[in-house]
Amino acid sequence: MPIQDFTRRRCLAAAASAIALCAGAPALAQTYPAKPIKMVVPFAAGGGTDVLARVIGEKLAASMGQPVVIDNKPGAAGIIGTDAVAKAAPDGYTIVLSISNSLLTNQFLYEKLPYNPERDLTMVYQVAMGPLVLVVHPSVSASTGPEMLKYVAANKGKIAYGSYGVGAYPHLAGAHMSATQNADMNHVAYKGEAPMIADLIGGQIQMAYASSLQAKPQIEAGKLKAIGVTGERRLSSLPNVPTLAEQGLKDEAYRLTGWLAVAVPAKTPEPIVKRLADEIRKATQQPDVQQKVAAMGFELKDSSPEAFAAAYKKERPVWEKLIKQPGAKLE
Repeated sequence: MPIQDFTRRRCLAAAASAIALCAGAPALAQTYPAKPIKMVVPFAAGGGTDVLARVIGEKLAASMGQPVVIDNKPGAAGIIGTDAVAKAAPDGYTIVLSISNSLLTNQFLYEKLPYNPERDLTMVYQVAMGPLVLVVHPSVSASTGPEMLKYVAANKGKIAYGSYGVGAYPHLAGAHMSATQNADMNHVAYKGEAPMIADLIGGQIQMAYASSLQAKPQIEAGKLKAIGVTGERRLSSLPNVPTLAEQGLKDEAYRLTGWLAVAVPAKTPEPIVKRLADEIRKATQQPDVQQKVAAMGFELKDSSPEAFAAAYKKERPVWEKLIKQPGAKLE
């Protein structure tokens, strides 16, 4: 065979393969999913992340025609569950719904994190922002943000605060309060929000940042006392609780909010990523989902893979600075 003909055939074959690949992308999105999807939640059942996952998962199952199985894998500040997804096959059948610590901040906290969120995961959709309520045990005499600062400073070494994982916002905000007030507070990490709230009610810890979903019933029952809300706006579910910022706590740590988002293993085909993002967006636009999410104290985002990537890039240095301030580096 002449060299020219051989070269020509190779070029034609390569072009045909490229055309087939491009043509196959829409088909891939249309045939996906062909079997159940596993949505990993790296925290214990009953907390805000778990409840949101079940609300979104139910809608995805209905619209995509396949079951969405919630798989709780709690432990190690979300590392265990998130790592399982990072190492899963990149086929769209194993996804994670988690919070900003396991998807962003853990990389600044742990020297030996078993996954790199920016290398091993593809961010799909930023589902909601999660303003939290600073709540205390009724035995704490403080009732406002400024009073809380004075209280922890006056009780150096005597206050314990909880979080649902090292590197999660409740840990970082508590560490910031402790450092700025020289309060030497003790941090207690739990495998989820529900056990943290149980210990707060029981008096084993005195302070925690919690979701409205978990905190509101306990506040209304008088079992917990609300001090203030993080972020820039009051929660619609707790309209009478002022933000910490409007009470005079202007530090960046009190104005930040964590977020909840969906990610998939890196190298998941783009058509599948887009299909998932489109379906999640469709789910969050349904009135019953919006009502449930608002009642949980979350603020839904209108997101996309591109918008999530931009938000991630913007927030990354802010969280890194907050973590390095208290020197919260772990092995």
